[in-house]
Order: sequence, then structure tokens, then C-alpha cells
Amino acid sequence: MQVQAVAKYIRVQPRKVRIVADEVNGKPAAQCVAELRYHTSKSAQALRKVLISAMANARENHGVDPENLRIARIMVDEGPSMKRMMPRAMGRGNRILKKTSHITVIVEEFEPAGAVKPHGTKAKPRPTFAAPKKGKKKAEEKAEEAVAAAPVVEEVVETPVVEEVVEATPEETPAEPETVAEAPAEEPAVEANEEEKGA
Repeated sequence: MQVQAVAKYIRVQPRKVRIVADEVNGKPAAQCVAELRYHTSKSAQALRKVLISAMANARENHGVDPENLRIARIMVDEGPSMKRMMPRAMGRGNRILKKTSHITVIVEEFEPAGAVKPHGTKAKPRPTFAAPKKGKKKAEEKAEEAVAAAPVVEEVVETPVVEEVVEATPEETPAEPETVAEAPAEEPAVEANEEEKGA
């Protein structure tokens, strides 16, 4: 994007403006404004005003930061000349031409040399305090893989063993409570038989 500013009918010779324009052409705009401020020629002050106007146009009309502008081109055209006369000897007169200039400054947006250019890869995510370290993460992944492979073998081996252990344990057999319940029932029967014999 290019933005321009034009100043017309400046009372400076175009030749003198072009000498200064060649010094600053292609440089960053902010740097040129600082350099032209202390330049000794009248044409530098006129060129500086036009350059400041072009930077203001870019900022106000297009929202471009003045630090990201550089001079793309400077055109200095000759304007109309004012004619004056200087008296000479024997009634003659010499013509004096007071030349004017039309100054056009075109600035464009660019990336400063110190700016970091974006690259194709994405930025790494910021680390969090709760995230595990790399070594622990790998160890946990290996442990999960081992557990995922082991349950198939454990189910086949453990299922019959658990059933045999449950059947073989004497603690869970219901023989003891039955004998306790049957013992009192047999004793009265034996006593009744003895009473019958005695009668």
C-alpha cells in the first residue's frame, strides 16, 4: 500500500530539491525526518514538511504505524517560474527566473529489519505446573501398556483357581451349623426310648 503527499508552488529550485531527495530516497521515513531536521539547505526543510504530511496521511487514512513506513519514491517537478528584471548598463535589463517546485513524496509500508518474521511452525504450548515431567510420562505410558496386555492372561488363569479355592475352604462349609441343630433333636429321642424301656 502506497500513500502520497504533494506540495505545489514551493519557492525552491527543483535541482536543489533533487539533490536532497537522492540522499533520503528508499530509507525509513522516521529516520529521514530526523536527518532532514538538521540539514542546512532550504530545500531539505520543504521536503521534510511533505514527508511528514505523507506519514500523517498513512496514519489517519489507513491506520499504518509511521515506524513501518519508508520512502518509495520522491518526484520533484518544475512549477511555473516568476519573471523578474535586473537593470544593466546602457539601459539594458537581464531577466531573472524565480523557479518553483512541485514535490511529491510516496511512502509505503514495510517490515523493519528488527521485526521477527512469522515462521511456518506453530508455537509450542506453554507448560503448566500440573503437567508431569517427560520421564514420568514415558514410565506411566509403559506401565499402562503392560497392564493393558496382562489382563487377558490373568482372567484365563485366575478364574478357575478362585473357584477351586472357594470350594475347598472348610470355613464356608455348612456342616457345623447343621450338626449343632441336629444334636439337640437326637437327644430327646434317645431319652424317650429309655423311658419306654423302663416303663
